[in-house]
Amino acid sequence: MKKIQKIIMICLFPTLLFSGCQPKEEAQTPLDPIKNLSPAPQTSQAVEQAVSPEPATDLPPANGMVRSRITNEWIDEEIAGRRPISFMVPNTKTASQYGISKADILYECNVESSITRLMGICENWDDIEKIGNIRSSRDYFMYWSFEWDAFHIHYGGPFYMDDLLSRNDSDNINLNVDISKTYHFRDVAKNDFDNAFTSSALIRKYINNAGYSLSYRNNYSDEQHFLFSSDQMPNMLTQYEDSIDAYKVDMSLAYPLTNCYFQYNEETGLYDRYQHLSGTPEGPHIDLATNTPLAFKNLLVQNTYYEVRDQKGYLSFQCHDTTRDGWFFTNGKGIHVTWEKPSDYGATRYYDDNGNEIKLNTGKTMICILADGDAFMVDGKTIIK
Repeated sequence: MKKIQKIIMICLFPTLLFSGCQPKEEAQTPLDPIKNLSPAPQTSQAVEQAVSPEPATDLPPANGMVRSRITNEWIDEEIAGRRPISFMVPNTKTASQYGISKADILYECNVESSITRLMGICENWDDIEKIGNIRSSRDYFMYWSFEWDAFHIHYGGPFYMDDLLSRNDSDNINLNVDISKTYHFRDVAKNDFDNAFTSSALIRKYINNAGYSLSYRNNYSDEQHFLFSSDQMPNMLTQYEDSIDAYKVDMSLAYPLTNCYFQYNEETGLYDRYQHLSGTPEGPHIDLATNTPLAFKNLLVQNTYYEVRDQKGYLSFQCHDTTRDGWFFTNGKGIHVTWEKPSDYGATRYYDDNGNEIKLNTGKTMICILADGDAFMVDGKTIIK
């Protein structure tokens, strides 16, 4: 018996020796801080990366599939190479929201009178029969649309937008000037005012007639926007000693008329969105087209410098050329971050407190823009920055 054991050990020893000497896989180097802005703090080599790099075995499920730069999900290569749309919808009790569950990214920001407006970024906008109701935009929403090189769909807006709308590179779809209703239609809604809708077919018609290119502008398709962790090794935020539990992220202090909050669903790993608009009962935020509740894998909060422009209450938010605070929530945890956006078309980058660019998890993202000084709550504790 001892002879057999010796033979086995002799056979196994070279294998064990070889495997023990293999070099460890190097962690990905974080992106450099954005040029022309205040550099992010330097990190020591001892600080570990947030998540492991994408495994080499992560292959597409079918030929012609690539990773989305917006969600990191596998999508058709043709869709990935085509520009997304951004669309403006109101978020009041009279809003009739159709198609919002198609948004891969959803922005929310205050407009005048503490009303919030939503802007969806949608990569696969094929075969949507009803999108809207479409409402007016603001110039700061256009800057966020620019960074995705999206076709911006809106129903007019205040004169503060005029300079942006007149630019050759804005590629916006303004339904307010569509008097003949060639590119939008009126449909049954909660009232006769919030009832302007459009569709995939009408959007294509507008793009063709306007001579817009469906392809991303030069060099944009080569630019990485969000960083993502791998599906096999998601970012749990547990590598941060100062991460906090975040099962309920409540934005009602910042959005007092929307009263929205996000509840972490441990079964799905997503944050379900709820809201109870002024005068309405509390409930999940629903897409009326499909009766689909909104849910997000990633939540980003951006504290943003703002000003009140005039007596009508129109606001101005500083979208870029700044470094500000924020928060990142995913998988029931949260960390403090800073964010930067270098230019009109530049991507907004988010950094942890070690100076590393954060990695989101695969899936949809909600971005809440907060005016400086506004607070929100996490698991009942008030956070203000």
